Amino acid sequence: QVQLVESGGGLVQAGGSLRLSCAASVSSFSLNTMSWYRQAPGKQRELVCRMTRGGSTNCADSVKGRFTISGDNAKNTVYLQMNSLKPEDSGIYMCYADRSGLGFTTFWGPGTQVTVSS
Repeated sequence: QVQLVESGGGLVQAGGSLRLSCAASVSSFSLNTMSWYRQAPGKQRELVCRMTRGGSTNCADSVKGRFTISGDNAKNTVYLQMNSLKPEDSGIYMCYADRSGLGFTTFWGPGTQVTVSS
């Protein structure tokens, strides 16, 4: 089992920045991908940014140029740097990971709240 623990959420004014962290309980090298998803009230969960084990990244069009995903393999941690935040970025941000081996398995963190005030 893989435990994911997020931190760094909070309340920020529009135009501000936050950095989220997601620490995995296993080596990040054992994971295929680590990603950030978000869900706003009444909306579907959506992918924000993804990072593969090889270091490739991609982000949703809505956050490109403002959000950056990065990782620290020594700490088994992935980060989401969020700049120029907008009220529509508000929601619960959840860390996701998956790995192969005895089948394909996915893991989710409990989430951290991000609220952007206008």
